[in-house]
Amino acid sequence: MPSANVRAARPSADRRLSTLVRHLLPSSARTTTAAAAATTTTATSADSSASLRAFPTMASSSVFAGVPQGPEDPILGVTVAFNKDPSPVKVNLGVGAYRTEEGKPLVLNVVKRAELQMIKNPSLGKEYLPITGLADFNKLSAKLIFGADSPAIQENRVVTVQCLSGTGSLRVGGEFLARHYHERTIYIPQPTWGNHPKVFTLAGLTARSYRYYDPATRGLDFQGLLEDLSSAPEGAIVLLHACAHNPTGVDPTLDQWEQIRQLMRSKALLPFFDSAYQGFASGDLDKDAQSVRMFVADGGELLMAQSYAKNMGLYGERVGALSIVCGSADVAVKVESQLKLVIRPMYSNPPLHGATIVATILNNRDMFEEWTIELKGMANRIISMRQQLFNALNIRGTPGDWSHIIKQIGMFTFTGLNSDQVAFMRQEYHIYMTSDGRISMAGLSSRTVDHLANAIDAAVTKVK
Repeated sequence: MPSANVRAARPSADRRLSTLVRHLLPSSARTTTAAAAATTTTATSADSSASLRAFPTMASSSVFAGVPQGPEDPILGVTVAFNKDPSPVKVNLGVGAYRTEEGKPLVLNVVKRAELQMIKNPSLGKEYLPITGLADFNKLSAKLIFGADSPAIQENRVVTVQCLSGTGSLRVGGEFLARHYHERTIYIPQPTWGNHPKVFTLAGLTARSYRYYDPATRGLDFQGLLEDLSSAPEGAIVLLHACAHNPTGVDPTLDQWEQIRQLMRSKALLPFFDSAYQGFASGDLDKDAQSVRMFVADGGELLMAQSYAKNMGLYGERVGALSIVCGSADVAVKVESQLKLVIRPMYSNPPLHGATIVATILNNRDMFEEWTIELKGMANRIISMRQQLFNALNIRGTPGDWSHIIKQIGMFTFTGLNSDQVAFMRQEYHIYMTSDGRISMAGLSSRTVDHLANAIDAAVTKVK
């Protein structure tokens, strides 16, 4: 038998639930429920719960039922297909991440060392960073790409903000330009990383292409590049890969970079560099930054997106920086204020952990030297894979000239294989790559190079 207190409380609870049901139900059901409540004020909570279950959004259908299935990302989709393949000889050459000779992901020893030091530091907390990110990280990132003795840095003409790896840096830069730059057309090399056009288009810019790769020579279409940039409207933005062009692995020579610089400055074209592979391409941090430093040295303005995914192996930490080299220190202050207004409603402020790792390494001489040694080791293994694949194809007498494999640089090789040949290699040899024939040399090893060479030999022989 319920106590007097329970009996007194129950009508009040029932009334509250009935009121809630009336607010939630459609008007027709609400009228019915109100009428029932008028004649039966002692309705049980079970009756109310039954009415609540009739609420439309709790039905089996979804308001999102009409949303179409989106396509797989052309790059990430390769790994999805690879993971579903049960073959013991399968090889994934699509993923843009470094792998060891054993095919395993690598966490750099210097990164582990930095994290251990961070754990032991009692002053490190988990508070929010400022909108612009970790100050030391920003300062050290600018010095890494522009050089510690860069006049632009010394004159306080560089503003750097921490962003969400390279993609986030490009997006923040794109949105800043869409709001504050007089020209909203950006010229992107053809081909380029598949995310570039999407990032800039969604940021509010219009993407156009300029010739870059020559399929006939499997090298740079330098004349086409110059012609297309010459015909671009004055002031247009031009995306440039700082080194190790993705997906082709084809870079201009220093003399060609100088001609590009002169042409762009003569037409007031605004350079927007994407640097995802500094030190990872050649093994030399300064060498891989030469193209960028040429543009900074002339006193002109530019944008620079940096990523530490590849060269520090911090893929999942999403560590990057956007730097804008301005014409004066006063302009840099105003630009920074507007970058904050782009970032704040987008993700508010960047993550702390990865940026602290980078700052710890760059700010410690011993750790920095250890990093450069590990970085060169990764670059050298990729260079070795290029040579081994080239040799294996030569030994087999594979039709065609494969010298582009050792001429190209960085993580990727643009093989020249067509989509039919790529599909043949996937079906017959369980080798996975993007449909344009791009392969990640970091996914190759001495154990799998012969298997790849056999597949390429068969593909170019049997599939035209």
